[in-house]
Amino acid sequence: MSAAGVDVVPSSALIDCARVSLSIDARTLVRNLDFRILPGEIWCMLGPNGVGKTTLLHALCGLRPVQAGAVRLGGKALAEWRLADAARQRGFLPQAVHDAFSASVLDVVMMGRYPHVARWQWEGEGDRDAALAALAAVDLSGFADRDVVTLSGGERQRVAIAALLAQNPPLLLLDEPVSHLDLHHQVHVLHNLRSMVDGGQKGILFSVHDLNLAARFASHALIFMPDGGVVQGPVAEVMTEDALSLAFGHRVSRVQLGDRILFLPE
Repeated sequence: MSAAGVDVVPSSALIDCARVSLSIDARTLVRNLDFRILPGEIWCMLGPNGVGKTTLLHALCGLRPVQAGAVRLGGKALAEWRLADAARQRGFLPQAVHDAFSASVLDVVMMGRYPHVARWQWEGEGDRDAALAALAAVDLSGFADRDVVTLSGGERQRVAIAALLAQNPPLLLLDEPVSHLDLHHQVHVLHNLRSMVDGGQKGILFSVHDLNLAARFASHALIFMPDGGVVQGPVAEVMTEDALSLAFGHRVSRVQLGDRILFLPE
């Protein structure tokens, strides 16, 4: 039973796609995709710009329809979910976040607690504690009272990630979460995301352009191919030289450096 009294259909998969196809105009981006995310898995999406990564994330969130197939969240079709109930099951970080109005960083992060607050109820100390813990997780502990519009792009990106962490859904869908971050915070954020799934209760899907970050932090990968196909599976099995070279249209070499695998463009 959900917090709002709505029955949630049990499912081993946090989200699953059955024969999903996605198109824009006459171009097929994804064809007949069968895919699911289980608790304890962190999936990365790899491929060049315009190949369909953001489109798939939007379809998984219910922001755009699929041309064929079905998407189920927690065993239920997306259309069967009330918005507030769905927000307790999955969270989405878009590729770009814009702040039009002044607000404290803490207030922005507290917005992530909205799905957990009953109608006509204000946030409580537990919600505030969750927001402060989320800020600490993205290395922004001292920023609670800062005005969000005064922050740098990278700091604002971390505030958006903190809001998603405060939302605390079992499934996190993130569109290029580290694209605006410096090296330290790229590693810091991805390390914390991976730590979240290690307990076996959550799952993550994120898009990323850095192959080495993908190989280091993801357990599984979706590699988008030029013909609309998707190669998927454990990172160690599918992140091969041939698959990545075909996907990106540029030769990629896989190099063993100590106990670490690196991917280098030739």
